[in-house]
Amino acid sequence: MKGKTLSVFLTILLGVAIALFIITFSIGLPIYFRFFYYIQINSLNLVESSGKSYLEIKGAYDQVLNYLTLPWAQFSTGVFKHSQEGALHFADCKVLFNLNAIILLISTLVIILLTVLHKKKVVLIKKPFGFFVGFYSGLAILIVAIILTALVASDFNKAFVIFHNLFFAGKENWLFNYNTDEIISILPSVYFLNCAIFIGVGIILLSLAVIIVSIILKQKEKNNQ
Repeated sequence: MKGKTLSVFLTILLGVAIALFIITFSIGLPIYFRFFYYIQINSLNLVESSGKSYLEIKGAYDQVLNYLTLPWAQFSTGVFKHSQEGALHFADCKVLFNLNAIILLISTLVIILLTVLHKKKVVLIKKPFGFFVGFYSGLAILIVAIILTALVASDFNKAFVIFHNLFFAGKENWLFNYNTDEIISILPSVYFLNCAIFIGVGIILLSLAVIIVSIILKQKEKNNQ
């Protein structure tokens, strides 16, 4: 009985880890692939709108991202001036960025560890209705992603406000003033919309990949029997 309970628990744990990996990996796409921002400096006319050079904009973005992703980095917005309130908002963002990175790391380790232990027959990962548990993780995340994508696409500005009210409850320092926090001039709403699209596409593609691999594995197993 204990072995069966443990097997069910580990199966659920693996399913949750896969779901969290899909989400956090996709969120990390626009964060860690900085080229995604660099190619938009010209396409969004940020040089003209900010009055700064390409290198100054790129340098400021790199310094902000270094602060958000590296625990030891000090806050800086390069050649752009910032307020104390603005700096506090980025400090709040740093917490979320670090949390995402931690969850991504832990979920990756859990997936690798349980997969290896299962293959070595140290533990048993169940296959509900013959499918690898990742099939259900991918399917659940895919459905949620499609619904959220539709909602965000219908009114991105409203979704943007809801997101900030949810993750920065009771705070208004995310409402930047161009005069005191010049960095916002190179972080227009269109850029955040593109980030949302990048994340959404990442989640959908990863979910589909997990679903397809699960189907292939089931079919392969069926053919071998």
